[in-house]
Amino acid sequence: MSEGAPERRVWVIGAYRAGEHSQMLALAEALGWPFELKPIEYREIGRPFELVRGTGFFGLTPECAATLVPPWPDLVIGAGMRNEPVCRWVRKASGGSARVVHVGRPWADPASFDLVVTTPQYRLADSPTVLQNALTMHRVTPGRVAADLALHRERLERLPAPRIAVMAGGSSGPYAFGANAARRLARQASELARSLGGSLMISTSSRTPASVSEVLDRETSVPHEIYRWRADDPENPYFAYLGMADRIVTTFDSISMLSEASATGKPLYLFDLERDHAPGAGPVPHDHTPDTVGYRLLMRFGPQRLGRDIALVHDRMIAEGRAVWLGQIHSGQVVAPSPDVERAVARVRALFNQA
Repeated sequence: MSEGAPERRVWVIGAYRAGEHSQMLALAEALGWPFELKPIEYREIGRPFELVRGTGFFGLTPECAATLVPPWPDLVIGAGMRNEPVCRWVRKASGGSARVVHVGRPWADPASFDLVVTTPQYRLADSPTVLQNALTMHRVTPGRVAADLALHRERLERLPAPRIAVMAGGSSGPYAFGANAARRLARQASELARSLGGSLMISTSSRTPASVSEVLDRETSVPHEIYRWRADDPENPYFAYLGMADRIVTTFDSISMLSEASATGKPLYLFDLERDHAPGAGPVPHDHTPDTVGYRLLMRFGPQRLGRDIALVHDRMIAEGRAVWLGQIHSGQVVAPSPDVERAVARVRALFNQA
């Protein structure tokens, strides 16, 4: 921000998916302006209103809508189809002065936002209001990692080095994460740790089924600890694992986790839920759910804009040397983290003619 430039009032409209929520907070924190998180509660009767791209808070509970009152913000950060009508309403209520930044995939025309910060998986056309980042925005900062390490370092140092963090996601889009993939992940991550004489630090996420957590713990055959995700847990060691890790393994279903792991500048392995990339490996048993089967049908027969293709992100990360597939040899050389947060901050400040 240029010297003497005014601070801007920011609202972050709470997202209903953890990855998008984290991205919005990452942007708000990086901007350095005072911001207020507006938790959102929905009512099902508002679904049709959201689908027709309305403008207003009809989809919110009365109690939630009552919190959206002046003074109006200068900037609104939102994500997700259900929050788009709210962001449009705040801009309208502000007399059009509030800027609206949408994170991820917009369901309305991107031109209806002041800025859309997105990634290749959504295949948005280039336009003046679209910023195409290589990876998602993240909250991996030296300060956050150091604070978490202070809480967990003594315990984690008891694990044999080198320590490998294993970040487990869950079923997403066309990819299912069940017992088959969990057994293979536990085996391959254990083999990697054993080859180095090290250990594993396994973190599950909000999307990881309890059955998968059990398989990962039971089938891991080297020294390890496993953190089973709990909502709003102040002792969640996720950032400490990133900081303590010498190498990182991340399931490929979450672009947010891939971005956070890549931001550490440490050797990164992607775990494919459907294929074994070890030399000479054959076909592997797949996991399936009704949701993942339905998504595959949508990607094949539905309009392209309704789906996402996260393989575009995987391919780019591999091509740029940011990661290798688990089962392949990593040279140990790493590429500088992608400056996605900084690029987004610059574009948002430009909305207010601030450098």
